[in-house]
Amino acid sequence: MNFSIRPATKADLKDIWRLLRDLASNLEMLDEMIVTYEELERDTFGQNPWFESLVAEVPEENKSKEGFKTVGLAVYFYSYSTWKGRTVYLEDLYVMPEFRGFGIGQNLLSTLAKVAREKQCVQLELNVLGQNSRSRSFYVARGAQDITARDDWHMLRFDTQSLNDLIS
Repeated sequence: MNFSIRPATKADLKDIWRLLRDLASNLEMLDEMIVTYEELERDTFGQNPWFESLVAEVPEENKSKEGFKTVGLAVYFYSYSTWKGRTVYLEDLYVMPEFRGFGIGQNLLSTLAKVAREKQCVQLELNVLGQNSRSRSFYVARGAQDITARDDWHMLRFDTQSLNDLIS
């Protein structure tokens, strides 16, 4: 199947929103997605963007049964490891189920790796839900290392209430 990968533009915002909601729904976590469309727009295409995206498009003749040509995305941002250096963090990689198995996810990941190297990043990091063994296998098969098992690192999070409690 023919497809192309390119950086997202503001014209892609509706598709980015749709794909992120599809991802949350497929993970049965749609109730966890509290960001609004307006916040997403501000945070990716506003004056001070917090993240960037790549989108995967298919030609008109291969569009989805709902009529969508944008069928996948990778959402990422930059961070820094004081031990390693520049890092790109992959927040989400998603391909609509009917378009999986055609190399779109692999190409999104490969394109992000190229972006990372162009920005002189030394590593790409991501988290995968424990229940999502298919995704974990996808990344490990492409060279990702599970540092939870290897190094016993644990991801911790302060939610909104915890942040407020820290300030009080």
